[in-house]
Amino acid sequence: MRGHWGIENSLHWVLDVIFKEDQSRLRAGHGTRNMAVVRHFAINAVRLGKGKRSIKTTRKLAGWNPDELARLLAPSRR
Repeated sequence: MRGHWGIENSLHWVLDVIFKEDQSRLRAGHGTRNMAVVRHFAINAVRLGKGKRSIKTTRKLAGWNPDELARLLAPSRR
C-alpha cells in the first residue's frame, strides 16, 4: 500500500508544484480532462529525457530551446 501511495503522491506533487495544476482555471467541460492528458504526456516525456537534470530544469530548457524540445519528443530515445 505504501508503494502505491508513494507513486500517487509523487505524481500529484509534480503536477501541483512543477506544472501548477492547482492554479489552472479550467473547471468544467472537456478542457479539464484534455489538459490532464497533455500534462501527463509532458511529465512522461520529461521524465524519460531528463538525464541528470531535475524535472523542473528539463521542462524550462525545453520551453527555451527548440532543440531540447525536439530531443525530448524524439521517438528513438530510450
